[in-house]
Amino acid sequence: MNDSAGSSKRQSNGLDAIERQVVDVFIDGVKVLGLPRSIGEIYGLLFISQQPLSLDDLVEKLEISKGSASQGLKLLKGLGAVKEAVGEIDRRTYYRPSLELKRLVGGYIREQIRPHLDSGKSKISLVATRSIDDPERREFLEDRLDQLNSWMRRGSRVLPILQKLLGQ
Repeated sequence: MNDSAGSSKRQSNGLDAIERQVVDVFIDGVKVLGLPRSIGEIYGLLFISQQPLSLDDLVEKLEISKGSASQGLKLLKGLGAVKEAVGEIDRRTYYRPSLELKRLVGGYIREQIRPHLDSGKSKISLVATRSIDDPERREFLEDRLDQLNSWMRRGSRVLPILQKLLGQ
């Protein structure tokens, strides 16, 4: 079998078929979480790479902009999903994936969910201070705001338990 027909054949974007499949799994995963596609691409490639990769390696292999790669790495580092590694050849910073599920989920809760809950609480309290002249509408809004507050309280109670279970 010649090299161009082999299973390790490189596709046009610099990834072989196996790398592409794994990257696609992570792209689908971040879509569910509402994160940018590039986050899945970066983590997926780091996950399937035997060696740590530099920012330039990610840009070249994934054919994404340096800015997108840099922002993606920053977010992934903040989540605890990526760790810096020492380069063997030069002084560039290299990255490898964190493989601890506890850290990934805990980082997502800490960096993504908790800030949204806190922001939601502030917004709800601002809505509650508005005066509504129509008594029927006021009663309806009060009921809905009570429901939102209940959800926020439950979320605030559940998140610390989840983080504790995950070892954060």
